[in-house]
Amino acid sequence: MGGMAGQAWNWIQGEWVEGNPPIVGPLSHTLWLSSTVFDGARAFQGVAPDLDLHCARAIRSAQVMGLEPMVTAGEIEELCWDGIRRFPKEAELYIRPMFYADDGFVAPAPESTRFVLSIYEDPLPKPTGFAACISTRRRPIPTMAPTEAKAACLYPNAGLALTEARKRGFQNAIMLDAIGNVAEFATSNIFIAKDGVVRTPVPNGCFLNGITRQRVIALLRNDGVTVEECTLTPQDVLEADEVFSTGNHAKCVPVIKVEDRNLAAGPLFQRARALYWEYAFR
Repeated sequence: MGGMAGQAWNWIQGEWVEGNPPIVGPLSHTLWLSSTVFDGARAFQGVAPDLDLHCARAIRSAQVMGLEPMVTAGEIEELCWDGIRRFPKEAELYIRPMFYADDGFVAPAPESTRFVLSIYEDPLPKPTGFAACISTRRRPIPTMAPTEAKAACLYPNAGLALTEARKRGFQNAIMLDAIGNVAEFATSNIFIAKDGVVRTPVPNGCFLNGITRQRVIALLRNDGVTVEECTLTPQDVLEADEVFSTGNHAKCVPVIKVEDRNLAAGPLFQRARALYWEYAFR
């Protein structure tokens, strides 16, 4: 968000504030003890696909962390559209509702819950694809971290995976679960295609069952494509005909290299992306 003044609007304590204003102090629970949860949605060319689902998940994430949301999902969605209208229609926006605690010791004090909504310009990445490697970092199991929430405290581990990948010359990392099966990319969900069948890791509690992930699965199945949610090994990914990613930030993009193997943006990826864009503008 740094350097985005003039390109960002934030709903803070009942009013819209421009730029990147300070909102927490050194004694705030969220700065000290990581009670922040958030969600991410997108708006572009006048549409905001599945915005309602992202707002609802923000509420659920807050509740998982022991926070007490003071707004409803519907109220967040209305605020989102109010904020979206502050930008040109053609703007490509990231929409981030966020809850955090201002007080508490280790556990957050629920009554100190705060809400902030940030909307800012963030261009959609081009579908040119990225290279990924197998990470040494693992996703935590549900008894070790608040994996049911889109919690900020989960992201430093993903950040370490990205740092490791970039040192090796890759843009993203494939993270495994605790027993060594594929979980997701550091920043999004993973799909592979092999012999005309699309496969993706079955949600096992260690990663979020992404909203864009669920949407792409439904769209492909409705279009007659076989999509299997199953256990995937690193070898399955290394031997796939196609690998692609789904997530809110970039939506649906191909993977053009896994470890030392080059891949193409194949027909099932192309189908998934086309179906998603058709859905977004319906």
